[in-house]
Amino acid sequence: MADFEKELENLDVLDAEFYAASVDDIEKASEIASGLSFPVGHGVTREDATKLESWWEDRRSIIQPSEFILDENGTVLTSTYSSGPIGRMQAVNAVKLITLYESRK
Repeated sequence: MADFEKELENLDVLDAEFYAASVDDIEKASEIASGLSFPVGHGVTREDATKLESWWEDRRSIIQPSEFILDENGTVLTSTYSSGPIGRMQAVNAVKLITLYESRK
């Protein structure tokens, strides 16, 4: 999430919004979100992961990172799904993809 915080200025220029969510309860999620300037949700469940078609890890009861870039109508333009610590979308790549999609309008 700190990676996206560093790119917020570039995301703002693109009029892009960023949201994050966690399996943690509100207290822990608030602690994690401290110092971030974007919303961080809490209490993500296995059912939520299933709806997103994301990887749920039973051993730790967590959802692996799932990133989505949506257009202004809510249509998913691209997504990434991690099954472990590798394969997460980096913020700089999100900025590049959004810039590309905007240039095609």
